[in-house]
Amino acid sequence: MQLEGIHHVTAITADAQRNLDFYAGTLGLRLVKKSVNQDNTSVYHLFYADETGEPGSDITFFEYPNLPTGRAGVGMIHRIVWRVAGAEAIDFWHDRLTNTGLDPAQTGETLSFTDPEGLAHELTVAQAPDEPLTAHHPEIPANLALQGFDGVRAYADPEPSRTLLEDTLGFDPKPGGARWEARGEHRGSFYIYDLPPSERPRKGAGTVHHVAWATRPEEIESWQRTVADAGTHPTPVIDRHYFRSVYFREPSGVLFELATIGPGFTIDEPLEHLGEKLSLTPRYEHLREQIEPTLTLLRNPRDAWARLK
Repeated sequence: MQLEGIHHVTAITADAQRNLDFYAGTLGLRLVKKSVNQDNTSVYHLFYADETGEPGSDITFFEYPNLPTGRAGVGMIHRIVWRVAGAEAIDFWHDRLTNTGLDPAQTGETLSFTDPEGLAHELTVAQAPDEPLTAHHPEIPANLALQGFDGVRAYADPEPSRTLLEDTLGFDPKPGGARWEARGEHRGSFYIYDLPPSERPRKGAGTVHHVAWATRPEEIESWQRTVADAGTHPTPVIDRHYFRSVYFREPSGVLFELATIGPGFTIDEPLEHLGEKLSLTPRYEHLREQIEPTLTLLRNPRDAWARLK
């Protein structure tokens, strides 16, 4: 069994509209699913990805209105790394982010910045052979768009997790310190540890909740048994409608999920209309009249672009 890199990254926001404006409007990702947290249906769960909602490009957010800003620390992912095509793309994003009031830092072929709630991102020139995963945006040329995840960086001591990463999950150690690659037949992603800061971590807006690694659908039960045998105390396999998954904490404290590639976001919406309406899984559809009025009405920047065509 091989994991196919990152499936998705899930983070927390306190303001769904500002979040939508930034990730769909500024970064040019597509809102591919507007749903609710399946463990707390009073809050949004927003999914952004490439044009077709492929695993490997999917960043998602739980919205908890008015939640204080958090701070990444030990046992937490602190930076999300995206691929772009080349130096021209780095220059483009430096100018675009600067013009929106951010203060990106450019170092060679990387660009670092934070979203409006402090979640750290990095753009790096793609070195992997993987297919670019891009979304359409009228202000972002296709050759300059984000191309999916390159990896994530966590704050932790790597030693407690080394055996699990290498012997159980099959991550390949790379030169240069606490760096691994999870690569399957089609995609791969890096997982990197950095020395944690002295400040205590604080969960809140602008922090990552978990990282999910992609697995073939037919292997999820085997993965659940494998990580259980390694002593991680995983959840049972959970049906999330768009994928099935297993959650556990790796020894250094980061929350991992293993998520299946499919059935995908078109299971309940056609591709051309992804993210346009509130999607509720069959478990919650009968509660639509109760759930929908509790959620803030959102304006998707993509709707305005469609009217200009």
